[in-house]
Amino acid sequence: MEINKDIIEHTINRKEIYRYLGYGTNEPESCVLALVDEALLSLLTAVKPKSIYKIYDCRTDKERVFVGGMEFKSRNLSGNLAQCDKAAVLAATLGIEADKLLQRCEVVNMAKASVLQACAAACIEAYCNLIQEEIRIAAQKESGQTLYLRPRFSAGYGDLPLTAQKDIFRALDCTKRIGLTLTQNLFLYPTKSVTAFIGLTANPQNCHVEKCKSCQKTDCAFRVCEEEERKDLVQ
Repeated sequence: MEINKDIIEHTINRKEIYRYLGYGTNEPESCVLALVDEALLSLLTAVKPKSIYKIYDCRTDKERVFVGGMEFKSRNLSGNLAQCDKAAVLAATLGIEADKLLQRCEVVNMAKASVLQACAAACIEAYCNLIQEEIRIAAQKESGQTLYLRPRFSAGYGDLPLTAQKDIFRALDCTKRIGLTLTQNLFLYPTKSVTAFIGLTANPQNCHVEKCKSCQKTDCAFRVCEEEERKDLVQ
């Protein structure tokens, strides 16, 4: 699936870039803001985002997850996909061009390279968020009912081992379809890439994109405080 890069640019969360750079909730000084603008322009000019996903039947028990013909032993993933009858398996990448740009920048200017790294991280997140909405719309159209998404859950999160990457690659044929490869250590290459499970449920859910702390809609019925979010993470 391809999404126009102009759309990606407008959905990138600059606050996340600043957080990756160590500024927390503060806005950086003007010189850093200029570097961010420059890095985003270079990045979005160079990258060639690609993605692929498939939607499978899904069921869970206390410690196991069944997605299509795949089985995973993970209490954390089971909790994430609880009450989901369907789950999407997603792979997305900014492409080798992002890695090449980062490598060139690291040779000549490490400060700019750090900014570029933060921008690339925010870019792949924005791209995945857009794809998630495409997945929800497609699944909702097929099912004929209102559907909600669970937050993305990737191999390496919690107790879901990196070996789950092998099943994802077999299911999606990532290398052939989008040029995404898996190293011997089970890391993704190109590096600015994501694989993930995304649950689909008819049960209303909390916001699945960047959680409530980044949302300005304070009257949302599903809004949770940061303390509740922290509890969710440790359970």
